[in-house]
Amino acid sequence: MILYEYPCNERVRTFLRVESLFKRLFYFIQGTEPQLHQVALDTLFDLLEVTERSDLRGMVLQDLERQRSALSALREHPQVSADVLDSMLAEISDAVAGMAGVGRIGQDLRDNDWLNSLRGRLAIPGGSSQVDMPSFYGWQMLSAEKRQADMNRWSAPFTPLYQALRLILRILRGAGDVMDRVATAGSYQEMLGGKTFQLLRVWVARHYEVFPEMSANKYVVLVRFAKQDEEQKSAPVKQNIPFQLARCHIG
Repeated sequence: MILYEYPCNERVRTFLRVESLFKRLFYFIQGTEPQLHQVALDTLFDLLEVTERSDLRGMVLQDLERQRSALSALREHPQVSADVLDSMLAEISDAVAGMAGVGRIGQDLRDNDWLNSLRGRLAIPGGSSQVDMPSFYGWQMLSAEKRQADMNRWSAPFTPLYQALRLILRILRGAGDVMDRVATAGSYQEMLGGKTFQLLRVWVARHYEVFPEMSANKYVVLVRFAKQDEEQKSAPVKQNIPFQLARCHIG
């Protein structure tokens, strides 16, 4: 099964984008080739830019508090395990404390003249070549262990943000029941009657070779399946497609 996710508001969209950057960063840091670590650095600069353009820290803290309030309200519910609830609330408290101890995210990187110079060079096609920035080429010639140590040190200031985001999205993803559905002639529609959700999740079997195009508001959820041809042009499918759907919402 292939999982597709659709954010129902811009806050969740931002969180999913940042999560994808963290996944890419950690994947390429684990590599040993200099070219892989260049991609990791480029991704680290993408994370830096995201934190510069939005109050990501504030949004994360607001969401953690929202989730803490929503979970605390479940304490009297007879079907909710008190131990599980206390564990999740403790995780949220730890994440809040971690974020509270962080000033402007990535400020150490902004204060590093060499990284700032490299950031500008990587924005230019071919600007990080040996002829333009020999110091970067020299860094790439270091051992993989030394480069990985540098990458881990430079990415460490983002760790509280990553841990908080991972917790927010884990709780949100777990808040939706997975339901079996069928897209008749490739299309599925469900009326909501004013109820809003924060995230849609769709699983579809790999062998169908289709992908969902999703939309949602407080009135309706719409899932249409499409397929790409050999030139990657998309066209709606007209066959029935069984899939699984989760509608996720917290608080």
